[in-house]
Amino acid sequence: MTLAAQPVTASPTTATTVARPIAGTAAALAAPDVSVTNVQAHLAQFNSIATSNGGNRRAGSAGYTASLSYVKTRLQAAGYTVSEQYCSSCTYPSNNLIAEWPGPADQVVMFGAHLDGVSAGPGINDNGTGSATLLENALVLAAQNPTVTKRVRFAWWTDEEQGLNGSRFYVNSLNATQRGYIKGYYNFDMVGSTNGGYFINRVTSTTAAPLKAYWDSLGLQPEENVEGQGRSDDYYFQQAGIPTSGYAAGASARKTSSQAAKWGGTANSAYDPCYHRACDTTANVSATVLNRAADGVAYALWQLAVGGTGGCAGGQVIGNGGFESGSTPWTASSGVITNASGQPARTGSYKAWLDGSGRTRTHTLSQSVTVPAGCATYTLSFWLHIDTAETTGSTAYDRLTVQVGSTTLATYSNLNAAAGYAQRSFNVAVFAGQTVTLRFTGTEDSSLQTSFVIDDVTLQAS
Repeated sequence: MTLAAQPVTASPTTATTVARPIAGTAAALAAPDVSVTNVQAHLAQFNSIATSNGGNRRAGSAGYTASLSYVKTRLQAAGYTVSEQYCSSCTYPSNNLIAEWPGPADQVVMFGAHLDGVSAGPGINDNGTGSATLLENALVLAAQNPTVTKRVRFAWWTDEEQGLNGSRFYVNSLNATQRGYIKGYYNFDMVGSTNGGYFINRVTSTTAAPLKAYWDSLGLQPEENVEGQGRSDDYYFQQAGIPTSGYAAGASARKTSSQAAKWGGTANSAYDPCYHRACDTTANVSATVLNRAADGVAYALWQLAVGGTGGCAGGQVIGNGGFESGSTPWTASSGVITNASGQPARTGSYKAWLDGSGRTRTHTLSQSVTVPAGCATYTLSFWLHIDTAETTGSTAYDRLTVQVGSTTLATYSNLNAAAGYAQRSFNVAVFAGQTVTLRFTGTEDSSLQTSFVIDDVTLQAS
């Protein structure tokens, strides 16, 4: 990542729904598990190249040229159409590398990373990690050779460290029609920081949805990439009106206490302690962070460009749906997520128990979710047990409301009480491509308890 930022111009008595309940889902088209060992092997090659060429891979240097040759050779062997673009306006004139996997010419999804480093060191996290992650994803795509609905274009940029010059040259070389063909550009810059976080460029955008959906499925609670705004190769794509997003794990900014609490690592220390230093070697990479980025790229690629149903990779969108991994990423009233014995979980030990006190109170349980675009089916499902001491058979004293965004999917009450758990399922396809909040709200009046007990929540896209 370059140092200097660029300038940034229902009725309460019965369950009622507005989303159609459905019985089942189609089989998901699964994205591949990208081998982090293979990604690390590419990093070892970049490190060796730097060692043999003056200790760095700066744009225009022998180390950069050898890095480009390594990536190009692997891509050509895999069957890609590969081209080099000479950046004559770069501070260190040198070549961008572009690789194409065939698909509709007017429907392009593009993945990019800068291949150059600074002169101070080998540049393995910055940005060998982004470059190696894309290389391995490209090789996996070629090896699996699935049906694609979009053309997949990979790019490795030169001269990023001198001011995003390689990517700027490329964007400026496109005419308006060619820019319009690119439906999304995804940038990956420093995705293995040892004290890293989980950051996404324009995290709430529709373009970011597949990247966020994958990290949400791991319960990571990604945040906006504030540090990286205007500082990497997505900038000129964004300025040209092309939708952009991407992953980052952080550079020289310091991890906050709240970030350390949810992600681990050391608070008040840099995400990358070797940022732009000689110690940015293969030892300066977190395999865990790198692996999650590599698999997230595959998820996004498969969802955006693979398969006959719009490229949906499928998968579970809800994090910690069984409540067995603490509260993250749920937000809940105190005591709602519990292993208390008064109401049994459907599976495991924990569940979400709303109300049940016999006094006036409101409990909430919510999670922000990104519903991926391009899938055929979208099923929200949860198991609900309603236990009540209310005896009047026609009055809804206590209620549970289920909402997605501002839409109420269903309202349940003490009148729906029954022994055991019942599964409730809804078609939520109307929310495809949106980041919305799933919210359960339980309200109880001043006498006689009603317990609303929720377990095993899923939102499955396929």
